[in-house]
Amino acid sequence: MSSGDASSRDGRDSVDVRDLPSFGFGHRSAMWWATAGLMLIEGTVFAIAVAMYFYLRDINAVWPLGAPPPEMRWGTANLAILLVSLVPNELAKRAAQRLDLPRCRLWLTICLAFSLAFLAVRGLEFAALNVKWYANAYGSIVWFLLGLHTTHLVTDTIDTAVLDVLLFTGPIEGRRFVDVSENAVYWYFVVLSWIPIYAVVYLAPRALF
Repeated sequence: MSSGDASSRDGRDSVDVRDLPSFGFGHRSAMWWATAGLMLIEGTVFAIAVAMYFYLRDINAVWPLGAPPPEMRWGTANLAILLVSLVPNELAKRAAQRLDLPRCRLWLTICLAFSLAFLAVRGLEFAALNVKWYANAYGSIVWFLLGLHTTHLVTDTIDTAVLDVLLFTGPIEGRRFVDVSENAVYWYFVVLSWIPIYAVVYLAPRALF
């Protein structure tokens, strides 16, 4: 049907949509809504886990149970890594919105390097918790909080790696740039969720708040 046609064969009005874009960023994308829903669900899980921690702390006269507080150096190092990673993450997001493929490749690869660096330090974090997951309720909830955040980080790292490979191997479509943009949005969630968990794991046992 040509653009000049005002009606279809059955007489109803029709619109030529061939020239409309096949993708969109932000709330115009179904991926944006899916990512927002995922972050809402996962944020609720994090909130429940933090509530469990403080419930256990309140019902025990001594906290932490049978162990010194975790060493802060590796957790603090990971906090710094994540905060710095916000810079290439934002640059990747902006490049995607400009449909700038070379810079998308560059900044997404740098984001992947930050993810891998965080995971490496996270292994050192687990070793410096000063308690085993099976030792007592304190050990279980601390390992659960750290493990829960690590699970989200691992899944996002895999997603970033796959997306990075696709940017280099193709095919390159408009929706691929949308994927980069929404991946950046989710990384913000991963970073921002670590800040309260860091406070709970490392500061709460020291009664700093």
